[in-house]
Amino acid sequence: MRFKLGSIILYVRDVTLLRTFYTYHFGMTVLEEFGETWALLAAGDVSLGLHQMGEQYLAKESNSVDEQSNAKLVLDTDTDIEEVVRQLIENGVSMREIKTFDNYDFWLCDGIDPEGNVFQIRQRKTRD
Repeated sequence: MRFKLGSIILYVRDVTLLRTFYTYHFGMTVLEEFGETWALLAAGDVSLGLHQMGEQYLAKESNSVDEQSNAKLVLDTDTDIEEVVRQLIENGVSMREIKTFDNYDFWLCDGIDPEGNVFQIRQRKTRD
């Protein structure tokens, strides 16, 4: 038996905020929406679901970004990673340093979405 990953769902505080973030900065398109509680975005071969957290998890007074998520979205690009990161920073997105590892075929750069979820931009190194 074989399976294919179809969707990843993030439980979030503000579906509209994150839908706007991922459609604006990464060109994802909305496949379906249900009010302010659900959005499904086309993200290549996999869809990204944004599902509002249950009421018991929504701290009304909490507006701070908290990097507590145990998930990381990896977004592949064929555009120069330095240019992508520069544009994201210019648009106010929190980004870390570009890095790579010995004997690894990719350049990597982590960023933080408005709710503290970590995402990574990944660009394959060109072969000389």
